[in-house]
Amino acid sequence: MQFTVDQTDLAAAVSYAAHSLPAKPPVPVLAGLLLHAGDDTLRISAFDYETSSDTTIAAGVMDTGRALVSGRLLTDIASRIRGAVRVELTGPRLVLTAGSARFTLPTLPLEDYPALPDAGAASGTLPGPAFTEAVTQVASALGHDDALPVLSGISLHHDHGAGTLTFTATDRYRYAVRTLQWKRCDLTGDRTALAPGKSLLDAVKAVAGDGTVDLTIPGDDGNSGLFTVRSENCTSTLRAVEGSLPAYGALFPAEFEHTATVEISVLKEAVQRVALVATRNTPIRLTFTADGSLVLEAGASDDAQALDTVGTALHGSELNIAFNPQFLTDGLTALTAGGATAVDFQFTSPTKPAILRGHDSDDHALRYALMPVRIDG
Repeated sequence: MQFTVDQTDLAAAVSYAAHSLPAKPPVPVLAGLLLHAGDDTLRISAFDYETSSDTTIAAGVMDTGRALVSGRLLTDIASRIRGAVRVELTGPRLVLTAGSARFTLPTLPLEDYPALPDAGAASGTLPGPAFTEAVTQVASALGHDDALPVLSGISLHHDHGAGTLTFTATDRYRYAVRTLQWKRCDLTGDRTALAPGKSLLDAVKAVAGDGTVDLTIPGDDGNSGLFTVRSENCTSTLRAVEGSLPAYGALFPAEFEHTATVEISVLKEAVQRVALVATRNTPIRLTFTADGSLVLEAGASDDAQALDTVGTALHGSELNIAFNPQFLTDGLTALTAGGATAVDFQFTSPTKPAILRGHDSDDHALRYALMPVRIDG
């Protein structure tokens, strides 16, 4: 195997494929990146039995062939060299030259490397930037409790009648929901499956710049329980998570007793300032007043205290409610990722979930249900 490739292309491709490298590989070969030099292309792949990444870039190929090398090492090298890169397989060693730099890397046994999964047929096509935005927004509510792996997943639900795909995530304290319209969909009925959240987020970020992205949702059509995210030159597969998220319909009522609109950037800065005195798991208290003020407070009488005030437009009676400051900040950040500059708070009572959404947004935009924290006294 012998080829030349542009350093920028190589670094980007290696970085993409490396997303599927396991942190602690159960066998040494799974720490490798598979290089396959073909007809004027270089294909780079990684697979850990749960996720795979596969990408192709242009290359000047003198001799075709395959080699398996340390993924972490190749990623570090590719990010630091400059100019044209020449790669040659010499016996059990891969020699990489770029400018005055020369690296000799041992190869891993190809015969021990597992076959990449079959990506299968696409369920439909989505706009790439909107797909990335939707997944990024709902990922703000992902759970991180190893004892409850189902809460680390993002649920994808295809509504055949509406022609939409809805993304949801929850950690039991907040619930994020976002809906997209398919550009094209070949599914003949409703379908729901749970994707590993972090892996799906990595996959969609890698194709954020592509105009369209093909998506496969696991079902009964023989794709072995795999999600597939595929652009023109990149393909990721993700093994579905068993189980399902709790139903969320009751968290989003149609009518509310109180609504308030606040500028996101101003509120987010105030939350972060007041939270400086909030110790671990201590909430911040929000008081929406009739005079158009939102008062934020944190701290106890025997400890440090903080207070700040921002403007708001309140419809309904005054309201006192408290939230985990990090969860509130995460929701505001997720709304900003969708282009919102102001947030609508919708309340039924201080003890029921508050709904955060972009001001005057529709039901396809992000809705973020946030559980309040009980205020003593």
